[in-house]
Amino acid sequence: MSALAALLLRMGKVVGGCDRCESSFTRKLVGMGIPVTIGDAADDMLGYEAVVYTDAVGDNDKSFALARKNKIPLVPRGQFLAMLSQCFNGVIAVAGSHGKSTCTAMLAHIFKAANRTFSCHIGAEDRQFSNAWMGGKSIFITEACEYKRNLLWLRPGIGIVLNCDADHLDCYGTAENVKSAYEQFASQSVCAVKLYGELQKTHGVTFGFDNRADYYAKNLVGRDGRFSFDLFEGKSCLGQVSLSVYGKHNVLNALAATAAARLSGISFEDIRDGLASFTGIARRFEYIGTINGVTCIADYAHHPNEIKAVLKTVRQVRKGKIFVIFQPHTYSRTKLLFRQFVNVLSNTDNLLIYRTYAAREYYDDAGSALTLSRAIRRSKYADGIEGICSFVSAAGADDTVLVLGAGDIYDIALMLVDR
Repeated sequence: MSALAALLLRMGKVVGGCDRCESSFTRKLVGMGIPVTIGDAADDMLGYEAVVYTDAVGDNDKSFALARKNKIPLVPRGQFLAMLSQCFNGVIAVAGSHGKSTCTAMLAHIFKAANRTFSCHIGAEDRQFSNAWMGGKSIFITEACEYKRNLLWLRPGIGIVLNCDADHLDCYGTAENVKSAYEQFASQSVCAVKLYGELQKTHGVTFGFDNRADYYAKNLVGRDGRFSFDLFEGKSCLGQVSLSVYGKHNVLNALAATAAARLSGISFEDIRDGLASFTGIARRFEYIGTINGVTCIADYAHHPNEIKAVLKTVRQVRKGKIFVIFQPHTYSRTKLLFRQFVNVLSNTDNLLIYRTYAAREYYDDAGSALTLSRAIRRSKYADGIEGICSFVSAAGADDTVLVLGAGDIYDIALMLVDR
């Protein structure tokens, strides 16, 4: 939402907003000259032509009632993003259950290295482009959020599907429905880019580790968690790529970005340089400082498969014990993927489950952090900062505190970081 506001401002529009609490994002927008009301928008919205809202806002919100009373159009974020995308000559949209922000940012760096005119909309803070960059109306690179099928508003020239793991089952119901939405997104893209072996019903360019994919990696070499590999386009080796970000999963993100870049006519040399220049985004295996002298790394992982990938990476990169602090994101996700969470988190020796970040939901004991903690042997539970401090106090200088989750646990960790 803050990225949309920033893009609109740079397009010369009058923008305002409201949020339920102050954050780094609201402060950033205020610094740009965008007025932000904390709490209900009240009469502040009366001078605007439309109200754009995120799905996290409930239908009984007071701002909605005021907008309807004054006949101000209410536009869901996903639909508005699709409307905005029509202002550009071409659109590359990145979908998938994991990796969207990283792949979108990788593409921005590749287009920058190629000196191509582009704008981008990223779901996290890139170190160079932040979460929004307005460089012209030639190409628009954006994420395509799958929640409530928002990705289906878009009709991109190039539509990337990184993966289609089951998530958001509160609105999809089944894993098959999740996959069906990604298949529809791929089919309504002019050209689809998809992980090899997935979405068999749709045509498109494929990427993966399998050498039958159109773009694949071979001869992978990992050095302290960062990977280099030979990049193949069909049977031709284009050259070697060295990533500056951690984790084998990022090789797949890089391959997807490469496929889209090649479809856009970008040379291997520019792709190689762009990928090398990408050093990561906020909350994606991000070193945020030390807590009581112990290295602290934060990651957005809130799905079992994401947690599995991060745990594998941190064990490759760090020595000593790993102290994991995980904050579940929504009761419904925890309840619907409960066994998967238990399985992946049971492999950690030092684990603290922090109170659930409810987001748009009401309390549900079956999907609560406490219920999850009780199902995992040796795990601890905390519902306040004091519990986190007590947990971290057992860590030594050679150990690592790994903070996982998409909620406010990141801000809490930043407060605890040594100053």
